Amino acid sequence: MIPAVTDPARTPPIAAFIARWRAASGSERANYQLFVGELCDLLGVPKPDPASDDTRDNAYVFERRVQFAHGDGTQSNGFIDCYQRGRFVLEAKKVRAGAHTKGFDDALLRARAQAESYARALPASEGRPPFLVVVDVGHVIELYAEFSRSGATYTPFPDPRSHRITLDDLHSEAIRARLRALWLDPLALDPARISARVTRAVSNELAALATSLEAGGHAPQAVAAFLTRCLFSMFAEDVALLPERSFKELLQRHRTEPARLRNMLQVLWADMDRGGFSAVLERDVLRFNGKLFKGAGADGYVLPITRDQIDGLLRAAGADWREVEPAIFGTLLERALAPDERHALGAHYTPRAYVERLVLPTVVQPLRADWLDAQAAAVLLANEGKLEEARAEVRRFHHQLCTTRVLDPACGSGNFLYVTLEHLKRLEGEVLNQLAALGQDTDAVKQDKLGFAGETVTLQQLRGIEINPRAAALAELVLWIGFLQWHIRAFGNSSVAEPVIHDYGNIECRDAVLAYDRVDFVMDAGGKAVTRWDGVHFKPHPVTGEQVPDEAFQTPLEKYTNPRKAAWPAADFIVGNPPFIGSKLMRLTLGDGYVDALQAAWPDVPEATDFVMRWWHKAAVTVRDGEARRFGLITTNTLRQTYVRRAIEPFLTGEQPITLAFACADHPWVDAADGAGVRIALTVGSRVRSPGVLLEVLAEQPGSAGAGEDAVQRFRQSEGRINSDLTIGADLTEAATLRSNADICSVGMKTIGAAFQIDRASAEAIGLGRLVGLDTFVRPYINGRDFASSTRSLYVVDFFGLGVDEVRSRFPDAYQHLLLRAKPERDLNRNQIFRDRWWVIGHPRPQFRLAAKGLA
Repeated sequence: MIPAVTDPARTPPIAAFIARWRAASGSERANYQLFVGELCDLLGVPKPDPASDDTRDNAYVFERRVQFAHGDGTQSNGFIDCYQRGRFVLEAKKVRAGAHTKGFDDALLRARAQAESYARALPASEGRPPFLVVVDVGHVIELYAEFSRSGATYTPFPDPRSHRITLDDLHSEAIRARLRALWLDPLALDPARISARVTRAVSNELAALATSLEAGGHAPQAVAAFLTRCLFSMFAEDVALLPERSFKELLQRHRTEPARLRNMLQVLWADMDRGGFSAVLERDVLRFNGKLFKGAGADGYVLPITRDQIDGLLRAAGADWREVEPAIFGTLLERALAPDERHALGAHYTPRAYVERLVLPTVVQPLRADWLDAQAAAVLLANEGKLEEARAEVRRFHHQLCTTRVLDPACGSGNFLYVTLEHLKRLEGEVLNQLAALGQDTDAVKQDKLGFAGETVTLQQLRGIEINPRAAALAELVLWIGFLQWHIRAFGNSSVAEPVIHDYGNIECRDAVLAYDRVDFVMDAGGKAVTRWDGVHFKPHPVTGEQVPDEAFQTPLEKYTNPRKAAWPAADFIVGNPPFIGSKLMRLTLGDGYVDALQAAWPDVPEATDFVMRWWHKAAVTVRDGEARRFGLITTNTLRQTYVRRAIEPFLTGEQPITLAFACADHPWVDAADGAGVRIALTVGSRVRSPGVLLEVLAEQPGSAGAGEDAVQRFRQSEGRINSDLTIGADLTEAATLRSNADICSVGMKTIGAAFQIDRASAEAIGLGRLVGLDTFVRPYINGRDFASSTRSLYVVDFFGLGVDEVRSRFPDAYQHLLLRAKPERDLNRNQIFRDRWWVIGHPRPQFRLAAKGLA
């Protein structure tokens, strides 16, 4: 809640405030502090504090000093007109030109750029404020926001049509509440936070409905299709694409007659498919699209539902679907409709700010740089009186924007594509505003219909590849809901043309990294399919009670014919979040046949790298060869490790190297499958040779990411050449090996099995401290993490040098421990040596033991 005005007696009447400042004619330096102070009184918020010599104490002051670092190593001071830490940077001007002239816009653009440079110059310990405020004293207040607070470009808030607040707008309580929130709790204005609550509640309701319908014997695919049509109908009525409350009233009217409601829904959706008069609603409806409502007259199209399930639909329909956040809705809906993922629903999803931290440097910032160049050229031409040439310059950029193609080659349910779409539409709004400011007829600029007589940013520019059919279908739905939300907010529902939804075919349901002719099963000599454990099902061990693989669940081994790299559609930018599957888990997760085919198709990617590196390699090749401008991908944070860097380093050197334009080496994330917290790396590759931006996470709020909140509280930002290990400065990856250091170090032991690592109590249970000689084979086990942070106090069971019979006779309890816990895991290992020598750690490093022999 935004606090009310705290002291009405001190608050000047709005009309008097407006009249007083409209008449002010002095410079901004003479008036801006008084203006800001009286505005604070009007809003009922505190005024700035007295300033201190130590800037660390200046959390809310006028004339806050910042230091600019220049390329030649020098520094200079700048002064922020008004600053409130963690909230805003305010830059004041007094523009003498009229409020609708080109000079006015030019001056405010320069003021915005100056405010943004101040925000970037703030110390990393203070972080980036979410808002910039540009004030033309006595005329307007402009708001710009950047809620990810990662140094990205600030964009008009809440959108390019309403970010400019005039003095007369202060009569509106909603406008005053917006400004009050800016002063007191600016993050409360983040639309993603507001809509996340609505989205989470809706998804929980749909998950309960899906569970109920499946319990009634309906297949998950049929349940997903039915609920998807229901939710789009809920959205359509809330944005007035269907008559107001028509879907809710239909549910309510037939709440006690489920069989009749089923018939009514079947007729309604058939009417929505073809458009025209609907007997169910007794009025005309728009023609939607045969893809979403295709087959509306078929049996099974509408599932039989109970009265309780109708009540669940009514509760979901009661949400305000205008506020549903597409950027997280697709992920939550995908889980709601997936039986094995509902446990994570609502509690865990990726915050929108995380998505923006990759989308902004990959797609939006290069386009905004192009726009600033075009805008500067247009303003220069306009100031020379060449208005038509100025408009042509803006229209040229608009054409570029409307033909820019963005690909997410692992799009899931479409949240990266939707966030990209929203930023493209925001940028387009600024372009259209500039055309209007340059005198172009606004009716000619506006998009009159969703079908568009003129050029505009559309979903056709967004391409996706997704292997999961349910997620691919949801991605299309999410993009259309988001696009319609944006269009209706901007132009009203009367501007929507028919059919409402088009089948662009821009989301391809297929494998993004592997193509092949066919898949066969591997047969043994007797013609029987060879199988392996499916990697999913477990059972309790009859002795230990621990979960072990259930060998009853087998899956056939596959063989892929003619495996090759999959093709990607052409794109200017590539962005996405490919699957998190480590190299050690690929065979268990994907199967031996698939991994063998993958390695045959991608011989230029080291086998020891994670699954995601095939996406990284393909995107880097595309950018290096000039077929795309930039790529931005998320990987696990193992990207810096030596075995993964081998896949990166060739692209950063050579005749046509790419550069890392942006990177964050260790960022919190949320696993899409189970809500587990994981650490990821973000990298953006570009063919343009320029310094990169490296973000380092300095402070986090534990647990926030799992709840859908931004866990990152503060970043440090550095600029320079980013090395393959995601550092700036001396490139230690290019250090040469010293011959004097040869053979004096070794890779550490690897157990290849969790049962070899035990705690102190378990070590004592198998005889440590009781059996003579066992302390030679059960010893403290430490790694780098034990040194760097807190020790795990583990022991290793290391019987290297002993045969299995000797272990059984000398140390029976230890033998039994490994037989019950290590052997079942080793039996499933593809490496025969590991299977045969199941009682010995996997990589015992005999060369290290020999070198260390005799040392204390």
